[in-house]
Amino acid sequence: MRNMTDRRMLLVHAHPDDECINNGATMARYVDDGVGVTLVTCTAGEMGEVLVPDLSHLAYEEKGGLGERRRHELEQAMKVLGVTDHRFLGGFGRFHDSGMAWHEDGHAVAGEFVPDNAFWHADLTEAADELVPVIREVRPQVLVTYDQFGGYGHPDHIQAHRVAMYAAQLAAVPSYRLDLGEPHDIAKIYWTAMSESRMRASLRALREAGDTETFAGMEPDGKLPPFVTPDELISARVDGAATVQRKMDALAKHETQVRTDGHFFAGAESGHSWWSEEFYRLVKGTPGPADADGFEEDLFAGL
Repeated sequence: MRNMTDRRMLLVHAHPDDECINNGATMARYVDDGVGVTLVTCTAGEMGEVLVPDLSHLAYEEKGGLGERRRHELEQAMKVLGVTDHRFLGGFGRFHDSGMAWHEDGHAVAGEFVPDNAFWHADLTEAADELVPVIREVRPQVLVTYDQFGGYGHPDHIQAHRVAMYAAQLAAVPSYRLDLGEPHDIAKIYWTAMSESRMRASLRALREAGDTETFAGMEPDGKLPPFVTPDELISARVDGAATVQRKMDALAKHETQVRTDGHFFAGAESGHSWWSEEFYRLVKGTPGPADADGFEEDLFAGL
């Protein structure tokens, strides 16, 4: 590992495992580069689906306890990535997983039942005030979070976006809540993205291999869901070829949420070539130099 630099990155995610799926290779790469990487997870994912039959009793609708289990899974995943600064927004248990349901159009929405202390119901300013002191303490130059739709509509992802963006604004205000720390303005803010060209190429490989189940309902030349971003809207592409194995090993630690024989780890779209490239939209800051494809290669470029 290289010597620590003065570069710092803050990532804000909704549940344990979101960080590995979206940014695992990026996080490991910057850890290796000596960047200070801080992860803030907004809920413990208490209402997530339990994919391990022997642990089904942990489900919210059963005996419960999934949040504590996912807390442990997150700790193990961060050890694999090398991230030593990971926190829950406001402390563990401050905000509860809101749950979700599937809309007939194929995206997530709030379910009929939402717990009273759910993150989705949190007052925006109160939740942002839990993140402001983290921003002012860590003083990151780069913030990574979801887009305004949370990628696929999950209410906790949408709320994480809102909280991260509002907190970034509040943290920079010279006169705002000085009891929460010295004001800090984050230079560059990115939203996670999935490349349309990569998704279409993946779908084509799947269908040509005879796999009609993975990403069922999506076709190479058909309409794609909202979590897929047209390449012309993408600003940066991080090459995580050297760290993708750690990404996949870390993701496997979230064992209640992913199946190692599922589409993340098996099938025509799995493997290093697919998961090693992570894409981002720049929403604040000056873009750095672009590669031959027009993408920034370093989220800190231009600072």
